[in-house]
Amino acid sequence: MSAACLSLLMATITLNDGNTIPQLGLGVYLAGADGETYDAVSAALRDGYRHIDTAAIYRNEADVGRAVRDSGIPRSEIFVTTKFWANSGHGFEEVQKACRVSLSRLGLEYVDLYLVHSPGAADAHGRAETWRGMEKLKADGLARSIGVSNYGLLHLQALLQTAAVVPAVNQVELSPFRNVPDVAAFCKEHGIALEAYSPLTKGERIGDPRLARIAEKYKKTPAQILIRYCIENGWIVIPKSTRPARIHENGDVFDFRLSVDDVILMQSWEENLVTGWDPMIAP
Repeated sequence: MSAACLSLLMATITLNDGNTIPQLGLGVYLAGADGETYDAVSAALRDGYRHIDTAAIYRNEADVGRAVRDSGIPRSEIFVTTKFWANSGHGFEEVQKACRVSLSRLGLEYVDLYLVHSPGAADAHGRAETWRGMEKLKADGLARSIGVSNYGLLHLQALLQTAAVVPAVNQVELSPFRNVPDVAAFCKEHGIALEAYSPLTKGERIGDPRLARIAEKYKKTPAQILIRYCIENGWIVIPKSTRPARIHENGDVFDFRLSVDDVILMQSWEENLVTGWDPMIAP
């Protein structure tokens, strides 16, 4: 096994419930259920990845689970995340049913992290009922850790007023071009780990000349610099790719560090760039 693979295995973050999560994982958003997801996950696991992030709405949970089972790697060594599609309706019973459906598709007895995919259109009471259901899933062992995704500051503040269990993770879009400082500060105060999706900006800023200059300085690709930026900030990060060479490249980010000055410089690129949806602004 290469040094890069070993680094992937060793780089973890301890969540507020005591569970550990590999800091870098593979995202499979928009990966096809025609074998594309299975092949990508299989390639990632062979390359040392031990963290796979899917969701019910991605419609590829079955391929993720099959790749995990076929890998020959002990289940306890692979961290699997999936998500409850809250836009179809919040509620205690709804999330109980949805988690069990996801587990059936995955062919797994539990997930390591189960997230509420977004605040959805519910009010604070509806979200609180969903979270009560999430807490029950954790208590029953169906989800080892529970968290949220795309929750803005107001959503988090309201949730913590009634929650018995503080979310372990808030997964949001993060990059040097979107740092969500208010949410980041709140999460840090309450021990909620931030997880970055779309850290490569879906390619929208990959050609930024400022990024190119830093990449040249470190003899790395722009994508590797963007991933390393997330790591330097202490975020979990899940770049998406279905190409084995790119999956390997994205994982090869543990043999260098960005200087403090370069991290600060990259933070100054803030423009609240949103490359997809933005449920964080939902009322």
